[in-house]
Amino acid sequence: MIMCRFPVAERFVSINGEGRLAGELAVFLRFCKCNLNCSFCDTRWANSDDIAVEVMTGKQLTDYVMSTGIKNVTLTGGEPLLQKEIGSLIAALDALGLNIEIETNGSIPLKDLTPFPVHTSVTMDYKLPGSGMEEFMCLENFSYLTEKDTVKFVVGDRMDLERAAEIIRTFHLTSCCSVYFSPVFGKLPPDEIVSFMKENTLNQVRLQLQLHKYIWNPAQRGV
Repeated sequence: MIMCRFPVAERFVSINGEGRLAGELAVFLRFCKCNLNCSFCDTRWANSDDIAVEVMTGKQLTDYVMSTGIKNVTLTGGEPLLQKEIGSLIAALDALGLNIEIETNGSIPLKDLTPFPVHTSVTMDYKLPGSGMEEFMCLENFSYLTEKDTVKFVVGDRMDLERAAEIIRTFHLTSCCSVYFSPVFGKLPPDEIVSFMKENTLNQVRLQLQLHKYIWNPAQRGV
């Protein structure tokens, strides 16, 4: 792993803007490229061919993370699981006693990476109709999720909410992992999501807002 090289779009310390560790400090490692093209993507810049890439070895990345003194690490993108040696990096970070969160888009099979190390969890998107990418979802991934993990539904309209509720019930997601609704920023009012949750008695489903987009300019990078 020491000499494995990773294309890094950006690395920084901020708070987790969403998820179970929302509001806590974290080191973010954002990797380049994604295999999907969601309609609402807010990091499309990280997937462009002309992006300024910082190529770093696994050793450089672990050294950087340790230099921050921060215990939470978020691997994001792009799509971090496209990196061939990402499993080795995850293992190295986990061995340091850090809390690792992998943000993945739901299309990459998890079976070759599971079981994840003890300090590592997955936050997996399920892409709904509004994203234009639902056909690429790997449904088998649900069977590999545990109570440490999270499924996130980014919802843009009523159709997305109804499909999310269907998936939650079909795969009994609240019994195996955490489940979040996250509105497409500026598109679906949060109160409409709450109303839908009440109408459908969606126990153990949580509404989350992207804190970083309220604290800073929604388009700002490195936060």
